[in-house]
Amino acid sequence: MSRKKKIFFSLAIGIVLSGIALYITFKNIPLEDLAAYLKTINYWWTVPTVIVVFTGFVLRVIRWQLLLGPVKKTSFFDAFHPLMIGFSLNCLLPARIGELARPAIFCKKEKVPFSKVLATVGAERVFDVAVLLLFFAVVLATVEINPNLDLTFGKYHLNKATLERVGMTTLKLCLAMLALIALIIARQSHTVIRRAILQSPKLFFFLSNSFKENLREGLCTKLVYVFDNFASGFDLLKSPKKLALCLALSLLVWIFSGLSYYTLAFGCPGIEISFLEMCAVMVILCFFISLPSVPGFWGLWEAGGVFGLMIFGVSAKEAAGFTLANHVFQMVPVIVIGLISLVITGVSVAQLGYDAKIEDKAAGGKSLD
Repeated sequence: MSRKKKIFFSLAIGIVLSGIALYITFKNIPLEDLAAYLKTINYWWTVPTVIVVFTGFVLRVIRWQLLLGPVKKTSFFDAFHPLMIGFSLNCLLPARIGELARPAIFCKKEKVPFSKVLATVGAERVFDVAVLLLFFAVVLATVEINPNLDLTFGKYHLNKATLERVGMTTLKLCLAMLALIALIIARQSHTVIRRAILQSPKLFFFLSNSFKENLREGLCTKLVYVFDNFASGFDLLKSPKKLALCLALSLLVWIFSGLSYYTLAFGCPGIEISFLEMCAVMVILCFFISLPSVPGFWGLWEAGGVFGLMIFGVSAKEAAGFTLANHVFQMVPVIVIGLISLVITGVSVAQLGYDAKIEDKAAGGKSLD
């Protein structure tokens, strides 16, 4: 399947899921009541909210600088611009293309292999999931959720048991991901995997030696090159001190994210929940937007926010009004800053994927013996 077809397919699925989520979330909320609520919000609270949002992204940049250390030492702004462009593109384009655009921009500017930088983004996501799971565990242990609460989402039901089940599933996936990373970066297992890739043509014993040699040189050596680069992107995880620092930064990133939600709530009538409860809403919202959606996560963001707030007794109208306002003021600053970074760097988004592919393909031809 071509890249264009994959993007179209992802966008089609996202439109369907987002449309269903929007319909289910707002079908019982009169638009007149929602509009009236939005007028009652004290929008002066958006100023500190945007400041907190921006601070969270500054922390993300510092964390990515640290993760990039083994690949290439980089300045704050050399990391800042690709990161903000990536998040901005996630808000504007389908298929979360910003996740690939960020390493592509960095490798184009800094002349380093794409797969190495991509691994740092993967490590970043591992830290994010780990901290979100920590938040989720703290919330389930300390925040009282009515065991009889049962909110309907289409044919699905959202209750405490569902949240615990989703949390356990995510925890298992996170542990599996950590085990895979450990295998990749451990010297002995890394050597075994590398050797297995290079020796795999021997499995085709029924083919000629020349064909197997061509397969080894044409495909296996390139796979090993990508594998080596990807593994080197996780080198920072071998340092306990740097690992601890990344975990601390990740914790701060999500504390500031929850704080940005909590700050806006001061200007929204009826949103009277604790900081930990707001963090629970944020985690639930993150579970929702992990599904395919239209650019900007419209629909799934609203569904996650509304149902998360309703768990803590907020009415549907007030939950919908807060979630809509929060969505806008979380996204708009990111989009604006990302577009400014795009202008400053002079990067052509359309050329990014092609350039990254060419750079790794050219380097992949090097000898790996």
